[in-house]
Amino acid sequence: MKKYLSIIVSVLIVVTVVAFATIKNGEASAENRSETKEVKNMAKKIGDFKVKDIDGKEVDLSIYEGKVVLIVNVASKCGYTKQYNGLEAIYKKYKDQGLVILGFPCNDFGGQEPGTNDEIKEFCSTKFSVTFPMMDKVSVLGENKTPLFAFLTDNSVTGTKDIKWNFEKFLINKKGEIVERFVSKDEPEGEKVTKAIEALLK
Repeated sequence: MKKYLSIIVSVLIVVTVVAFATIKNGEASAENRSETKEVKNMAKKIGDFKVKDIDGKEVDLSIYEGKVVLIVNVASKCGYTKQYNGLEAIYKKYKDQGLVILGFPCNDFGGQEPGTNDEIKEFCSTKFSVTFPMMDKVSVLGENKTPLFAFLTDNSVTGTKDIKWNFEKFLINKKGEIVERFVSKDEPEGEKVTKAIEALLK
């Protein structure tokens, strides 16, 4: 009898612990959703956001006001990964005129960015000689969507649709305002993207 009571007590303890953890995780998720919504609703431009770079250092995006910024959600194991070449090419071509490209690694699509920040940094450097700023790995979908991407994907200019895949691109003008959104298949060196960039650099 004591043996059975001991088993029952053990089971009850486990159930209690799991239930408590579930509640706490739910509270954390709700808190994260609330914070994301609050930050997004207050934001008017990308300069209202702070993010982390790939080395974990905080970056106040207001430092890029006065620049034309192209924000891209990137991945290392995607069919579009070769676009790193195009992104680096237009960065080198236009950076002296005021273009900045910010790459945000993301593992939301097909698990195609599984690496750590250090692994991603090495991959970008050795495989594609990336010199434009790479940022901390983020989520761009669901309840864990980072506030910046919540803003980029829910506004009056580029619409309210979620990102569909890796290498979507968001173009920001010198005032920090979103002006255009490009789908994954829009090549960085293609006329559609480069003409839009050149128009903002004038």
